[in-house]
Amino acid sequence: MTDQNLDLSDALVHLGRGPRTPGRAVNLPITQGSTMLFDTLAEFEAAREARYQPETLYYGRYGNPASFELEKTIATLEGGAGCISVSAGLTAVTLALMGAAKAGDHVLVADTVYTPTRNFCDTVLQRYGVEVSYFDPMQDFAPHFRTNTTVVMFEAPGSGTFEVPDIPAIAALARAQGAISIIDGTWATPVFCQPLKLGVDVVVHSGSKYIGGHADSMIGFIVCNEATYAPMRKMVLAYGDKAGSQDVFLSMRGLRTLEMRMKAAEAAGYEIASFLQDQPQITRLLHPGFADCPGHDFWRRDFTGAAGLFSVVTKPCSDLQLHAFVDALELFGVGVSWGGYESLVLPVAPLRTAKPWDDPGRVLRFNVGFENIDSLKADLARALPLLD
Repeated sequence: MTDQNLDLSDALVHLGRGPRTPGRAVNLPITQGSTMLFDTLAEFEAAREARYQPETLYYGRYGNPASFELEKTIATLEGGAGCISVSAGLTAVTLALMGAAKAGDHVLVADTVYTPTRNFCDTVLQRYGVEVSYFDPMQDFAPHFRTNTTVVMFEAPGSGTFEVPDIPAIAALARAQGAISIIDGTWATPVFCQPLKLGVDVVVHSGSKYIGGHADSMIGFIVCNEATYAPMRKMVLAYGDKAGSQDVFLSMRGLRTLEMRMKAAEAAGYEIASFLQDQPQITRLLHPGFADCPGHDFWRRDFTGAAGLFSVVTKPCSDLQLHAFVDALELFGVGVSWGGYESLVLPVAPLRTAKPWDDPGRVLRFNVGFENIDSLKADLARALPLLD
């Protein structure tokens, strides 16, 4: 059986474990190294010539046996031609955009992307002569294309508000217009969605979230189809970015339990989302798995599950009430990340320009971890009256 035909559960356990030598360790060791030695000048020159090719040992920045195994595993899980590991999720976003766009190009960006992605587009990309405009991914955006549009960047579901766009339709329209489609697929991971199989060209991930899974790693992944992999890898390596050796190790460790953790996060997320939906202080639930979430039908078609990350909208309240609610929670920490085993809460202010966000209530994003469900409900029940 080939790697591409492995069942997901089998792939998560068995891929990326190195050569099958007698007495081998279950886990690949952390591989530290900068200088790599060659016995002859001819060997060195051959490696230098092939340094942009995957699995070529040349210099530590270009990768090592452990990072190569991780990249092959991620690529296989996504159904991609190859993967490049980088130092953070945002780095994956920014380098993918830089690899697909050049000065004079026009980039279309979904209005619902991660706010730091928008910030990069509005500052660095435009500073380097790339035009950027925003579109509502839930509406027909064909009229926004220009003759110099080369990239469509979007996220599914939307950051903070969790609407789910039509991934195959966006990818098909981009391709028909000669543009590269890039999606941030961090929320679903390859366990619940494989956008390359839906026609997207490039998928980026923050491996610091569910893939690492323990709130202790910083890493990002750029996964490409056949057409985009070689040029993207060459460009990223030319920038000199690299995932840290320990983060590579932690990501591979995280993959082994990813499917189980995603299913547990899905179940816990549904439980807490249903509880919050019934509370008088909550006016809207923003969760793709519920029928009233915009794009729910697309989610049902293209995803096989839901993460434990979602938002709610509260009744209009003061800053004092909002702070009192968050501060009263004992099991929900406050932090900007998510996807670990701990529950988190974070007020978010959706930044939208193509379709302004005009709900008067407050948006609260929850990452549901693996604490006892009844304890989480009791924690919320104690704090919610502070929003009245």
